[in-house]
Amino acid sequence: MTERKWLPQLNELIDRLSIVQLKMIYIPEYTAEYADECNMIKHDIDLLLEEQPLKINARGIWAILIIMLANRVIWENESKARSDGQEANLKFTHSINGVRNRAKNIIAEMVGGRKDYKIDCLAADLSEEFGNWDIFGSD
Repeated sequence: MTERKWLPQLNELIDRLSIVQLKMIYIPEYTAEYADECNMIKHDIDLLLEEQPLKINARGIWAILIIMLANRVIWENESKARSDGQEANLKFTHSINGVRNRAKNIIAEMVGGRKDYKIDCLAADLSEEFGNWDIFGSD
């Protein structure tokens, strides 16, 4: 009964790697600590890929890019909301989080991992000022 029951899967590790990379860039006083975390995540990704080699395709690469982009946009928007007190923009962050989760689900499909079914993607309803985040229409 000492085995772990809930391990982060590839899609979650990719997401976390993206977030840690942002922290390394934007919180430079802790770069060394984040670099250690980054190396541990990359190690675990390598182990997962040794166990179950991933045949990556364009859709998988696209999903990884969406995860990184979504995390960057969420980072910037949350920082702005905290500094300017613009909580109204949190709907935008919530919408982009739905986009991020859909991209993570693409990776989960590729490796047979757990999916997050609560995506609440409001991106199609966002005003044009935020750009066109309704990106899964052709997927």
